[in-house]
Amino acid sequence: MKRKIATALAGSLLITGVSATLSHAADDANRIKSLVDAAIRPVMDKNAIPGMAVGVIADGKSYIFEYGVASKDTGTAVTPSTIFEIGSISKTFVVTLATYAQANGQISLSDLTSNYLPAFKGTEFGKIPLLHLGTHTPGGFPLQVPDNVKNDDQMMIYLKNWKPVYKLGTTRTYANPSIGMLGVISAKAMNKDFTSLMEGTLFPGLGLASTYIDVPKSKMKDYAQGYTNKDKPARVNKAVLSSEAYGVKTTAPDMVRFMQANMNMVKLESKLQQAIADTHKGYFKVGAMTQDLLWEQYSYPVSLSALRLGNSREISSKPVPVEQINPPTEPRSDVWINKTGSTNGFGAYVAFVPEKKIGIVILANKYYPNEERINAAYEVLTKLDSK
Repeated sequence: MKRKIATALAGSLLITGVSATLSHAADDANRIKSLVDAAIRPVMDKNAIPGMAVGVIADGKSYIFEYGVASKDTGTAVTPSTIFEIGSISKTFVVTLATYAQANGQISLSDLTSNYLPAFKGTEFGKIPLLHLGTHTPGGFPLQVPDNVKNDDQMMIYLKNWKPVYKLGTTRTYANPSIGMLGVISAKAMNKDFTSLMEGTLFPGLGLASTYIDVPKSKMKDYAQGYTNKDKPARVNKAVLSSEAYGVKTTAPDMVRFMQANMNMVKLESKLQQAIADTHKGYFKVGAMTQDLLWEQYSYPVSLSALRLGNSREISSKPVPVEQINPPTEPRSDVWINKTGSTNGFGAYVAFVPEKKIGIVILANKYYPNEERINAAYEVLTKLDSK
């Protein structure tokens, strides 16, 4: 009888413990949802954003929150499966492919572009070390591929005639052509085309189940309709280097997984984990911001004003003098790491603090100002850190 009573008591305690744990988890989720709601809903209202998906990492746990609709025409609600364009956040995947190729011994970021593209031997473009393609410091490329460059042959001609405006490594000019060519070179060195490598090697290696360069027909129903800041329907068009510079489409859960990989919170194949760590090395100082391989980092804690400036048009659209860090800083955990991304119809932002194991990704099916994204992310992450 005593044994039966003891067993019953143990079972009761176990049930009580499980109930308490579930209740605590529900409280955490509700608290975080309240924080996200308070930050996101005003942004949606102010900018008339049809739909958003937000992924949050807090205390090692992940949360996904959906708002609004994926399409104003159909009224389809945003879900965790909704696919968004992430614009220039795509570049962080491109440099991860490059550092993965380096970890495999297929390229070295200190090599010249002409080592992999012999057609550029003797040209100014051929003299650029790959590292500078991934840090916006090769000497002054324009933000976009020139309008008169319509195909790969014309791109080759453009690059052969290109002349630097600035001395190598002295000036940051945020540019699609340079990072796009790093993607081309990485793929060539790995003996596959870029899209096949991203969709067949990198994304699966990272554990991303719904991330694409080309959204397959079977997933088009999940692909959100984007809208310009004038509320006109828009999706990204194929163009020279578009896949390599701003072509990734993905979901909030996959971006949370990517943040976790970048904070060393999930187990990956060793060379891929090394590749991610290598993208967090610091190469140039730009005011309060350190330019990593495409990622941008700030010592943490960081002020909202520093983040706004670092992600402003003053930095992204104009030439900015930089100070080279020699030797480069090793990856740090006490930093705020971030990247914005936009296409004509979408706006995205990702930020995380490895030391605190907190992060946020904000995906929207409308273009809206970077400042609005940063304000919302800062509000959520600083409150999560101060709890």
